[in-house]
Amino acid sequence: FDDIAGIDEAKAELQQIVEFLRNAERYRRLGGKIPPGMLIVSTTGPGPPLLAKAVAGEASVPFFSISGSAFVEMFVGVGAARVRDLFKQAQESAPCIVFIDELDALGKVRGASVTSGNDEREQTLNQLLVEMDGFEPNSGVIIMAATNRPEILDPALLRPGRFDRHIAIDRPDVIGRRQILAVHMKHVKLAADVDVAELASRTPGFVGADLANVVNEAALHAAELEKDAIEMSDFDEAIDRAMAGMERKSRVMNEQEKVTIAYHEAGHALVAQSRAHCDPVKKVSIIPRGVAALGYTQQVPTEDRYVLRESELLDRL
Repeated sequence: FDDIAGIDEAKAELQQIVEFLRNAERYRRLGGKIPPGMLIVSTTGPGPPLLAKAVAGEASVPFFSISGSAFVEMFVGVGAARVRDLFKQAQESAPCIVFIDELDALGKVRGASVTSGNDEREQTLNQLLVEMDGFEPNSGVIIMAATNRPEILDPALLRPGRFDRHIAIDRPDVIGRRQILAVHMKHVKLAADVDVAELASRTPGFVGADLANVVNEAALHAAELEKDAIEMSDFDEAIDRAMAGMERKSRVMNEQEKVTIAYHEAGHALVAQSRAHCDPVKKVSIIPRGVAALGYTQQVPTEDRYVLRESELLDRL
């Protein structure tokens, strides 16, 4: 769990699973039953496989991982047989964790197919439902699954006794981003001027994979310039690259075009500064980046916002 940051609520829920796998008797003595299935719902890139591995690592139990698409084959009956084999192995190795990634590849609503009702995917899903029902209570096999499309899952998968506990992973807030950056910065050499709090505030909307990429790009940029440590300017370049794309040094523009773009970007900056509810301007540039940007004005929010008033929306417009 030390390798995972920025999703404290999800970690707290999974800690209960770890405690059950470590000390099942603590729950059994009062007649409690641990939920056999947990569905991790994430729309923010990778994360669920890392969470599932972390649970298995904390509890020191075997970990079985498979993708939902690996069950679905052209030949009828193969997927169902694979489900039976997986659960047989799991019960022999209990206590353990079974992790199914991309559950929506296997668990779409039945009856929606234009082909016959008895197709391979439906047979495989039926077998999965049967296997989950066939568990002895508190058998020690925990099934975790991940999806970024929970709305297309078959309702039978989500009823009590199956995947009835849902763990949502959202984009991290500024505190979460600071924690994630700290995890990834452990493995790189930093200069004294690096301010993690400022980097976290400048990366709104970034998820763990984005932040890992920023740290890596900064390290590569510093190495390219033969520096002894990664400086704030390297992170500055890495964030610009992540937001706007790579610097286009090969794009030649005449002086008149540069003046036109400078007026355009200065307009963005002046209007943003003059409005009461706009995010402050951090940087203005006429250096081309990415495929389409001939220049850009970077505004950095002072805090994460979830609700905007009408006046703020009008100022943004």
